[in-house]
Amino acid sequence: MPWTTADIPDQTGRIALITGANSGLGLESARALAGHGATVVLACRSRRKGEAARDELLPAATGGLEVLMLDLADLASVRAGARWMAEQYGRLDLLINNAGVMGTPRQLTHDGFELQFGTNHLGHFALTTALLPLLAERPGARVVTVTSGAQFFGRIPFDDLMGESHYDRWAAYSQSKLANVMFALELQERLEAAGSAAVSLAAHPGLARTNLQPASVAANGSKLEGLAYRLMDPLFQSAAMGALPQLHAATAPEAKGGEHFGPDQLGGMRGWPRACRVAPKALNAEARRQLWEVSEELTAVG
Repeated sequence: MPWTTADIPDQTGRIALITGANSGLGLESARALAGHGATVVLACRSRRKGEAARDELLPAATGGLEVLMLDLADLASVRAGARWMAEQYGRLDLLINNAGVMGTPRQLTHDGFELQFGTNHLGHFALTTALLPLLAERPGARVVTVTSGAQFFGRIPFDDLMGESHYDRWAAYSQSKLANVMFALELQERLEAAGSAAVSLAAHPGLARTNLQPASVAANGSKLEGLAYRLMDPLFQSAAMGALPQLHAATAPEAKGGEHFGPDQLGGMRGWPRACRVAPKALNAEARRQLWEVSEELTAVG
């Protein structure tokens, strides 16, 4: 039998933080977790959009819903969000690193990082690291980092992480998605070594209809890209289906630290969640350690 949201165990008493929770995969993850009793913190760049999402979810929620203003492209905002979590709750059971940007022209974050690497990887790295004390002693605590099939096309050019010498928007996106899964695996190793109660997992949604596609088209003004998405539309699944792998990673009792989940059909493009392989480059332990150390230095959290 396929795994669905009906299989999510009771989440009453658990606190979950989801980045990018106002739309797409994040919204569907929040809907499922709040519907099973979790208190869900909707971490969003826009308070207006976060509150609209909360209003949409409230009627079916059996757990609490709260909005946290958090911009992953601004490390001061990330640190402020982590402090708020510590002050407001003092604990955390589930962190879903879900938010992201895709295929943007070269832009910089508030701290001067290339936008896709800075948001998708460095912002989540800084957030997770800051929240680890809240997760460390919680029984069953999990960190789920959302990656993409683009990880298989990625590489980490340590001599040009910010695309200053050469920038290709899809190469930069793939780099950030490879970094996501490398971070998830390295975090699991470090949690195990520290004897932490928390575990780290990764998940990808396959081809899911979210706001990433229209946002990419709008940012680049690419009619060709828009046409490509229209032609591919029959392959895309709903955001609710795309969220299942990260929900499985977040809640299934059988999911283990270090595992990676994605759809089970059409080479991982759509379907029900199952354990799947990661990009071969993510298995390079030395590269993972180097990425961690560079990320610590860049975000000043080490």
